Amino acid sequence: MDERIEIIEGDITRVVVDAIVNAANSTLLGGGGVDGAIHRAAGPDLLDECRGLHGCATGEAKMTRGYKLPAGHVIHTVGPIWSGGARNEDELLANCYRSCLRLAAERGIKTVAFPAISTGAYRFPLQRAVRIALRETKAFLSEHPAIEKVVFVCFDQDTLQAYRSLSAGEVSP
Repeated sequence: MDERIEIIEGDITRVVVDAIVNAANSTLLGGGGVDGAIHRAAGPDLLDECRGLHGCATGEAKMTRGYKLPAGHVIHTVGPIWSGGARNEDELLANCYRSCLRLAAERGIKTVAFPAISTGAYRFPLQRAVRIALRETKAFLSEHPAIEKVVFVCFDQDTLQAYRSLSAGEVSP
C-alpha cells in the first residue's frame, strides 16, 4: 500500500489534518452519524456556511472552513444510499472519493482524512465500500504527488479490520 495512506481507529473530528471529509446528506445542513458529529464539533458557523452552498449532489463534493475543528477545512460529499447495487452505487461512491481528492488537490490541501462513506445509515456493504475507497485513493495518489497523506479514520473495530485486511495488497488502481 502507498506509504501516504494511513488507517486508524478514532474520531474524525479530532484528527489533525488540513481537511476532513464529511459523509453528508444532500442538504449539507447536518444529520446523524459522522455528519452530525462534524457539525457539532465545528460549531454553528459551519451550518451557516453550508446554507450558502445550496446542497450537494450524490458523488460530488464541496468545501467549507473547519471552524472549531482541528482540521482547517471540511470537504462535504454525499455518498449513495445502498439499494442492492443496481442503481450505480459503486460508481457514485467512487466518484465521492475522486471528487474529494480532486477538490483537495485543487485547493492545495496536503493531508485529508476520510470516514467510511455510506457504510453507516446509507447501508453500503462495508467490504465493498472499503475496496472502492482504497482503489480510488491509491489511483488518485499515484497521479497526484501534491497530496502528502490520506488518513482513513475508522469509527469501530469492524471498519478498521476491513481497511487493514483489504489494504494488505488486494486493491490495485
